[in-house]
Amino acid sequence: MNKVLNLPNSITIARLILAVVLFVMMSQYSQREPQPWKLDWAAGLFIFAALTDSIDGYLARRLGQVTVLGRLLDPLVDKVLVCGAFILLAGPAFVGQDGVNVTGVQAWMVVVIVGRELLVTGLRGINESMGYSFPASIHGKVKMWVQSITIAILLLLIAHESTWASDDWAGLLRTCLVWMTVVVTALSAIHYMIQSRVVLAETTSS
Repeated sequence: MNKVLNLPNSITIARLILAVVLFVMMSQYSQREPQPWKLDWAAGLFIFAALTDSIDGYLARRLGQVTVLGRLLDPLVDKVLVCGAFILLAGPAFVGQDGVNVTGVQAWMVVVIVGRELLVTGLRGINESMGYSFPASIHGKVKMWVQSITIAILLLLIAHESTWASDDWAGLLRTCLVWMTVVVTALSAIHYMIQSRVVLAETTSS
């Protein structure tokens, strides 16, 4: 039991708990009656939770405490954190009086983001079941960082939009971040499909 609930895995579980708190806070926000402090806290929670992703992996390798649970739980919690945040950003909590979602995150974009995660999870399962390694690549890491930066900045921009409501750069930054996230996410999915072409060919031929 101690080997399973070691320090790295405990940090991962703590990140999952932080994700739940984050989702509750984001779901309690209403763009029709804005309370900026909720998004400030949500941004802080998200940034802290995202940073722990690097810490638990580093500690697991440094302390020689890499476990099967950790290998499964760590990417799962990352997906829950990011996908959950984007789902809520596209939800009714961020729809203003004019009926427009102020985040710029549309439902189809969330489908791309969540679909990518499901696709890669499936590809990893197929690869490993056939004896092929399926390590995380730089494309996956870049995707994670771009998604995380986008979520944090969106929360802060929306929380303080009254400060720069007349500034075109805020809207442009929001649009660029959201579209860059969708493009990077889609490209990383294509990369993993190319990486798995041998396995996919074998499963098709069989």
